[in-house]
Amino acid sequence: MLSVARGNVVDLPTNFSLSYFWCGGFMISMFLVVQVLSGIVLSLLYVADVGVSFGCTLDFINEGLLLWFVRYMHIWGVSFIFVLFLVHMGRSFYYSSYSKLGVWNVGFILYILMMVEAFLGYILPWHQMSYWAATVLTSILDSVPVIGGSLYKFIVGGFGVTNVTLVRVFSAHICLSFLIIGLSVIHLFYLHKGGSNNPLFAPWGYGDVVLFHSYFTFKDGLVLFFLLSIMSYLLLVAPDAVLDIESYIQADPMVTPVSIKPEWYFLAFYAMLRSIESKVGGLVLVLVFLFVLWLPTFNSSCAYSVGRQYVFWSCASLFFLLTYLGACHPEAPFVTVSKICSLLIVSLLMVFKGFWVVPYSNGIPPWGRGRRSFK
Repeated sequence: MLSVARGNVVDLPTNFSLSYFWCGGFMISMFLVVQVLSGIVLSLLYVADVGVSFGCTLDFINEGLLLWFVRYMHIWGVSFIFVLFLVHMGRSFYYSSYSKLGVWNVGFILYILMMVEAFLGYILPWHQMSYWAATVLTSILDSVPVIGGSLYKFIVGGFGVTNVTLVRVFSAHICLSFLIIGLSVIHLFYLHKGGSNNPLFAPWGYGDVVLFHSYFTFKDGLVLFFLLSIMSYLLLVAPDAVLDIESYIQADPMVTPVSIKPEWYFLAFYAMLRSIESKVGGLVLVLVFLFVLWLPTFNSSCAYSVGRQYVFWSCASLFFLLTYLGACHPEAPFVTVSKICSLLIVSLLMVFKGFWVVPYSNGIPPWGRGRRSFK
């Protein structure tokens, strides 16, 4: 066991040219550990009951400084993980990491599961926004042809979001966290098996290499310390900055909030969903976007191609614009602009994945022919 850990952390040959953008995977892993540890503490005190859950959650911040710190660390940890996910996936797109099939496929599944996990955790406090967000998003399942009704009842546990739903959500939230940990290990296995890509496009992820320790351990440690310092500062200065005002109002099925919206990391998808008049149409648009986002292509074009950079940064700008539009009230012109941006980002992603394609020959990329990887 010690030799496995040493081979994957200490003596791992790593390309010398990797920048701080390659610290994202380690940062996500560390914040995932923070989430699991803080989540274990909160799960021991949480009660999954519609009449108790909201008061139980508020008691977390009233009973003591330590429990207050744990709860807000859990809240802010999610936001930091998704910021790191955006940076990590953005870097993967920029340098065509989606051509590494094992790493990319497992990583994309992790991204989907992390969104599901975050949504389940958002429901648990049972405040106004979490209840109505759950009601609106689960109602989309009921619109799916043929299997929609059965799928909705299976997930929700009845004809609406009730106490049965809350119990199921709590159980799924706990179980899914351990599945994410297991997939993270598999993701790391594929990464170390094939080697990471690099900004110099050295063959097979290797070239001028150094051992992971101590060059990259100090590099990752510095970034981790910096991010934890930022999170600690935000915890003390603006702990409620990522919470909606409805988070301090208990869920009431008889009172609908003026504007229903999910957390910030779902806003881009929410803007796509409501940009189409039909619920099924909005769901199809989101699924098409996720499919094109996932679709791996054997794209060996240099990331420094000017045309390719225009397409990449256009996609990034549209995604952030959709995030802003998702927080706006669903009225003109925001809905129309959301529809245009949604269709445009899907089209540009197809261009980004479809152009500059150089097919592999017998599984060996053109730059790796006649060369052997460093073992």
